[in-house]
Amino acid sequence: MAAHAPIWTPGTERIARAHFTRFSAWLAQHRGLRFDDYESMWRWSVGDLEGFWTAAWQYFDIPVRQPFTRALADDRMPGAKWFEGAQLNFVDQVFRHAGLGSPAIVYESEAGGSGELSWAQLQRQVAAVADTLREMGVQPGDRVVGWMPNIPQTVVAFLACASLGAVWSVCAPDMGPVSVGDRFRQIEPKVILAVDGYRFGGKPFDRRAVFDEILAQLPSVTGVLWVPHLDPAAPGPTGRAGLRVVPWQDASTRAAAWNPTALPADHPLWILYSSGTTGLPKAIVHGHGGIVANGLVNMVLHGELHPGDRILWAVNTSWMVWNAHVLGLLGGASIVLYDGAVTGAGAEPDWSHLWRLAGRLGVHVFGVGAAIHHACMKAGVVPREVAELSALHTVCSTGSPLSPEAYDWLYQRVKADLWLNCVAGGTDIAGGFLVGLPTLPVRVGQMQCRTLGASVHAFDETGQPVIGQVGELVCTRPLPSMPLRFWGDEGNARLLDSYFDTFRTPDGGGIWRHGDWLELVPNPEAVGGIIYGRSDATINRQGVRMGTAEFYRVVEGVDEVLDSLVVDLEYLGRESYMVLFVQLRPGIGLDEPLRKRLVQALRTGLSARHVPNDIIAVARIPKTITGKKMELPIKKLMLGHPLEKVINRDAVADPAAIDWYVDFARAHLARAAADVGPA
Repeated sequence: MAAHAPIWTPGTERIARAHFTRFSAWLAQHRGLRFDDYESMWRWSVGDLEGFWTAAWQYFDIPVRQPFTRALADDRMPGAKWFEGAQLNFVDQVFRHAGLGSPAIVYESEAGGSGELSWAQLQRQVAAVADTLREMGVQPGDRVVGWMPNIPQTVVAFLACASLGAVWSVCAPDMGPVSVGDRFRQIEPKVILAVDGYRFGGKPFDRRAVFDEILAQLPSVTGVLWVPHLDPAAPGPTGRAGLRVVPWQDASTRAAAWNPTALPADHPLWILYSSGTTGLPKAIVHGHGGIVANGLVNMVLHGELHPGDRILWAVNTSWMVWNAHVLGLLGGASIVLYDGAVTGAGAEPDWSHLWRLAGRLGVHVFGVGAAIHHACMKAGVVPREVAELSALHTVCSTGSPLSPEAYDWLYQRVKADLWLNCVAGGTDIAGGFLVGLPTLPVRVGQMQCRTLGASVHAFDETGQPVIGQVGELVCTRPLPSMPLRFWGDEGNARLLDSYFDTFRTPDGGGIWRHGDWLELVPNPEAVGGIIYGRSDATINRQGVRMGTAEFYRVVEGVDEVLDSLVVDLEYLGRESYMVLFVQLRPGIGLDEPLRKRLVQALRTGLSARHVPNDIIAVARIPKTITGKKMELPIKKLMLGHPLEKVINRDAVADPAAIDWYVDFARAHLARAAADVGPA
């Protein structure tokens, strides 16, 4: 792909204020290092990992009880040893900002109202809850889990666990007993933090009976921190002998000393999970040192956060982006928590709701999944007309590729002078492989650069790096936030199989394969990137392989289409079969003229070989709880894999949406068998 003219170029004031500019000056002064452009600094950062991460650590002046002896003592994947000898705690970096006059947390919740927590209030609550957990028998290394929405109590509990050296994990309360049990059973928590329910779209959801089912699956739990979120008078759970239930009010208001535990850099901080649409979710363990260092580079240096900035990511707690949002505290930013429907609490969906919220709360940095930007665009929302957005200077997008049309929409309908920061990474590294930078121009359809310190490349099928063509996204050298391990993964078997089974270094070492199709684009100022979808859900038509993102860009560019999903089935001995499922606007049917326009759009935008065998209108597109389209599970269903081996309904955003596809797959298999006839 040739370089296109930028849609936005930063002004001199923004460049002068940027962390990147300051970091460049710091490197020149303290290291004698000078770089002509971003790309030359990136090459140094991945060529001299120890030099870069030592410099980043010192630039941010990360507080430690004992310094590390080497930034990278063992340069290999998996098993790299980062910041060996360091003693620190995640919360030390957070609460170095305790003297700020700006709030630490701003919140709005359909059930819990709105308000703010100052840094001092947050620190007092964290100390109190840590003291409560300690009294409940929690020690360093014990697991504490949350079944909690995106509210201040969840952040407080996480920070309290971190301060103790306990290991945190969280799921949203809309997740049911099967998926929550599959996650939490693996890690055997000692204490669970839970709500009685929540409000969503104006409707109350009492979840106490569901919580009882979850608790019954967790015999390791000896205590509950109970948060009556939906009903202030809701009683805590009963029924298990010896179970201690502590109301949140009691846990968070006691007087307690501030005394975080000093921990090794590789002490576990939290456990995140793969999407878990099939099989047991992978329980991914990250450490204090790696998350602090990588969080500062990703969220603060690249994300351009300054003390007092208000950052709102519309997320639920089951998505890794919740963790990334909380990392804003590392840079002294005020994190804005929203708990409720993205379309508001009214009777009719309102796609301008989040924009009005951002305007009313004076948000500087606003982030959502790409699907929400696309939905706002399709709904005809004009944010600059419905919200007062004078404070807003940055919009972020992640979760799936953002279409070129959405780039244009954001600059035309939100602000002309706006930094659009699109990022791609994953739960696996709790960060980004490809990110933005406010000193670089923005080009339509592209992420601006590869993250400093992340040796990201696109490999062809022979394992050779390619530029300007689509390949597998790989990372050829370690990152501090790569998993320490998977919980319970003896011998690292699942870890090796998940990331290191495809490519090797010349000496036999591991190369991280992420599972995305990536094109690296050589722009004048930096190598940009385009994600083309998951490499395990590839469209392969007559030998031409394509990521699904290109397909969706064309299909969802048709005005009547709200959402879509494509499945391409390859068979031995007979022709492949590709089906396109489309979710249309309310009141619109898939008539022959619309079908012909879709075919023509694909024929023109892609090629004749990418016209599907069938186009079928559906009520809903199945997605995971993190908003990813379930291409591979639906493909496996249509190839005849058993439902129970393919999909965990409890990990699906709308489990009822699956039923139609199960019936469709069954009918498809019957037709295919009839066409082939007896063997």
